[in-house]
Amino acid sequence: MNDKLLSIRDQTKIGIVRQVRALFNDQARGEEPVQRSEDALFPPDSMIWRVHGDVVSMMVGGVSALLLQMLHPAVLAGVWDHSNFRTDMLGRLRRTARFIAATTYGERTEAETAIRRVRAVHAHIGGALPDGTPYRADDPALLAWVHVSEAWSFLAAWQQYGDRSLTLAQEDRYYAEFANIGSALGADALPRNRADTNQALRTMQPALMADGRTHEVARLVLDQTPSNPLAIPLQRIAMQAAVDLLPDWARRMHGLNASPLLMKPAVRSGTRQMAKTLRWAFDSN
Repeated sequence: MNDKLLSIRDQTKIGIVRQVRALFNDQARGEEPVQRSEDALFPPDSMIWRVHGDVVSMMVGGVSALLLQMLHPAVLAGVWDHSNFRTDMLGRLRRTARFIAATTYGERTEAETAIRRVRAVHAHIGGALPDGTPYRADDPALLAWVHVSEAWSFLAAWQQYGDRSLTLAQEDRYYAEFANIGSALGADALPRNRADTNQALRTMQPALMADGRTHEVARLVLDQTPSNPLAIPLQRIAMQAAVDLLPDWARRMHGLNASPLLMKPAVRSGTRQMAKTLRWAFDSN
């Protein structure tokens, strides 16, 4: 009986891991998960290793980051003008997740190659906003906004759904570590602690806006349908958790609703249970 239960347990773990890896790796192109290296840009005891290692909090934080980023007209224009987001939103999300994994955990040369590749792509992206204002993807201030959105969202999601909350000093360490990636990409004047990151969000608010294009991209992000129909309810919970994570002002700009007061505990509990289940599944992998 115990052997049978162990077999079921192992099969369950294998099935969960397989589904997650299929979600984050384009298996049709032969992609494999990024392997953790002792020669990564950051040591295994770094805060960035801890925060970026939790699948559910990174997914929730990643969606929140995208929703924040696209409130900047130039970020939105870059996606709108130079991306096939309508037909390959999953591919875009995968590429972002893979870059984060490679620069956090990958062997140093792999991480540096990923950074050079992104910088080369950014160097060829530019255009004009609807009002004629020019933009470039390699604008250091624009890259700083993208970075701040990610750093704030990833950490906020970890603090909500990770297995161990960080202290203020550990939060500051995370921001300082992650800022090294933003700087390598060409971002300028990056905050390196929680106080300065919160200030950067407040400072940028007057430059942000939302229009019909913003709402269309947000809808495509939030309405992603998983290939496994059984995962749809779980994805819906995770997407609502991402919306709930947004600052109130950002949620209002998007016209999105936070979970009703009576539903908030259910959304948080469901998301935490997903995170706990995935940590269990990957524990021995």
